Amino acid sequence: MSLDLARRRLLAAAGAAGAAGALGLVPSGAFAASGRRPSGSRRSAATIIHGGQVLTGLPYLPRQEALAKLTGFLNASEGQEPGGWLVVEDWNPVGLPAGTETHHRVLDALPTRRPIALKGSDAHNMWVNQRALDLAKITSNTPDPAGGHIVHDSAGAPSGLLKDTAQDIVTAVIPPPDRDKTLAAGLEGPPPGGGQRHHHLHGRGHRARHPRRLCRSGRLRPAAAAGRAALRLDTDLIRDPKAALAHVNEQRAAHGQVPGLCFGTVKVFLDGVIEHPAQTAALLEPYLDANGKPTDNRGDLYVTATEYGRLAAVLDRAGWQLHAHAIGDGAVRTALDGYETAARANGRRGNRHTIAHLQLVHPDDYRRFAPLGVVACMQLQWAMRNVWTMDALLPYIGPDRHRLMYPARSLERHGAALSGGSDWPVDRLDSFNQIRTAVDRRGEEGALYPEREGISRSTSLRMHTSGSAHQLRIDHETGVLTPGRAADVIVLDRDVTRVPVEDITGTEVRLTLAGGRRIWDAERPGAQASAASFAAARPASLATVHGRHAACGCHGRRPVASPLSLGPA
Repeated sequence: MSLDLARRRLLAAAGAAGAAGALGLVPSGAFAASGRRPSGSRRSAATIIHGGQVLTGLPYLPRQEALAKLTGFLNASEGQEPGGWLVVEDWNPVGLPAGTETHHRVLDALPTRRPIALKGSDAHNMWVNQRALDLAKITSNTPDPAGGHIVHDSAGAPSGLLKDTAQDIVTAVIPPPDRDKTLAAGLEGPPPGGGQRHHHLHGRGHRARHPRRLCRSGRLRPAAAAGRAALRLDTDLIRDPKAALAHVNEQRAAHGQVPGLCFGTVKVFLDGVIEHPAQTAALLEPYLDANGKPTDNRGDLYVTATEYGRLAAVLDRAGWQLHAHAIGDGAVRTALDGYETAARANGRRGNRHTIAHLQLVHPDDYRRFAPLGVVACMQLQWAMRNVWTMDALLPYIGPDRHRLMYPARSLERHGAALSGGSDWPVDRLDSFNQIRTAVDRRGEEGALYPEREGISRSTSLRMHTSGSAHQLRIDHETGVLTPGRAADVIVLDRDVTRVPVEDITGTEVRLTLAGGRRIWDAERPGAQASAASFAAARPASLATVHGRHAACGCHGRRPVASPLSLGPA
């Protein structure tokens, strides 16, 4: 089993390590091989037994490959018994050993009376114990919310696994974190030398208050201040386009005054994730069972094509761009149908509506992107052979569909506009590894059809620079290095156009300029501009040009985007 410590890491937090270790859910050599304890943990494993089979003695837990004895996990928080919530971030739903049942009984066996919630690293799954189910008042009779699913066991009782919006039922009863801690966490953004000067900020409107508070407190770093926010719509608003338009306009008016923070995009989740055991991504043809036989499960489509078309027509007419989360080919087709409806209703208005992720796209739909002007925003660091793409996918979709995954070259060949997105903070912000993987599609366990869907180095560099600027409608300002554009420049420690492809991973930024002003210098790590000087670095002429784009609502203030990368300093 691959120990991928990025988006899909197996054991990422102290709580995850403690809960898994106490139950013997540690793959062979997990800690011994790494030689370090999980991030944020108080203590590492005191004893590890591996290399054989562990019989847990629990009828609902199969044999394991290793057993870890951890200390200091629950004992260190005895003062929070019995009512303090234990919330574990970055639980990996795919990282559990084969056959492990995600049932509340597993968590109930831990020596604590506290409510426990394990939040999936994919943001689409949550695993809770019985105490958490009770506090959330989830019973056998609780209906599935729109866009979510409460998984039941063979007896018809809630199993403790919650998918997509069903997680919100538990989240609603978890006390909010301390305000000061929340603001402190808001400062933990990407390092200023990373070369990433614009980010997609996905979330609900109330989350937009945090940047404003940070800005007022004087603690907001320039890197965090430069953003283009995507306001997420819940299902009830999606089905009421007029109310949705009023909502996003209200959110922009209320939170759009943070320097460098712009609102012009609306995000909609059309489906979930494709990997087993979730299988909530919407497919045109059914998933297969573990033996390769068709099932009656096509995943979950949270919004119909008609509903999405109505929403797209209203928001497009008002100048808002739509950003659709669509992983399965059924969801991708729904997004395209919706954008086609908007185009018929309004004509082409210059909005760069987007479909993100695109893990599976039906070949018949490749040709539809270019005529509609739809941007294909892809996260190609996932296009590699690992436990997610092989163990959790291949048996359940079959080899024919498996070969179609992440069709970057096919979309490019049909004229689609490509952009590169990191999916940060769900995934780590590591653009150069992403740029490399888009080309060779190679991970620790091998390559994922690079001969079919790998793209050229130049295409990868463009999609992650000018392609992203195009998606955000700031390509008139940045994204390329040419007269008339902002001097947004990063200087690297190697020439990424010439080094072996595998050496692109690990590239380091030595110097970052925003509008020609130095805001990061590796020789002077403390040399950063203030938020005010950062905003002032934008050329006045570009602010004037940008003023024509009313949909942004940022009154001439722009996020800063990384242009084409330079060679070694």
